[in-house]
Amino acid sequence: MLTPFLLLLLSLLVTLALRPLPGETAAPLFLLSAVMASAALILLLRAMIGPRRKVVPARRQDWVVIDGSNMMFWQEGVPRLATVAAVVGEVKRAGLKPIVWFDANVGYRVADRHMGPRDLSRALGLPRAQVRIAPSGTPADPLLLQEAAALGTGVITNDLYRDWVGTFPAVRVPGVLVPGRVTEDGETRLDWAA
Repeated sequence: MLTPFLLLLLSLLVTLALRPLPGETAAPLFLLSAVMASAALILLLRAMIGPRRKVVPARRQDWVVIDGSNMMFWQEGVPRLATVAAVVGEVKRAGLKPIVWFDANVGYRVADRHMGPRDLSRALGLPRAQVRIAPSGTPADPLLLQEAAALGTGVITNDLYRDWVGTFPAVRVPGVLVPGRVTEDGETRLDWAA
């Protein structure tokens, strides 16, 4: 609204400066400045009373935390990163942004070698910043629960975190823990309403 006001002010000043004296005919520049002042007035009125467009903020990408160390055992009890990758795909299709947590020994469970966030992020098709590994000797459970609480989101897991209920009572709230499974035909199912 400032721009139409400044245009009106400027065009009015030019119109006043170019106005003809009594008995003179109006010069073309005076007529042009009068038309510009009229246009600026219309723009200002339109800005003041015209329809307001509602500004819709960009949708915040919702996060969800995934217990990768729990999830990798969902298919036949055998640790597989492919199972985690399938769940990551389901989460993305649901419009959510995953953060996957693993215990420090994840690489030895799935590949008989150490695997860091870079290796795991490549295997899961995620940016490195979305894959976390607990420090050696520290369980991932309290770390992923702490991050989920900070983000105000749920955790995809089949773990009930009974050892952590005292520290993280939100795990008892329905819907905070999202269980899932791999069906006999290999489909990944998440029970979002649980």
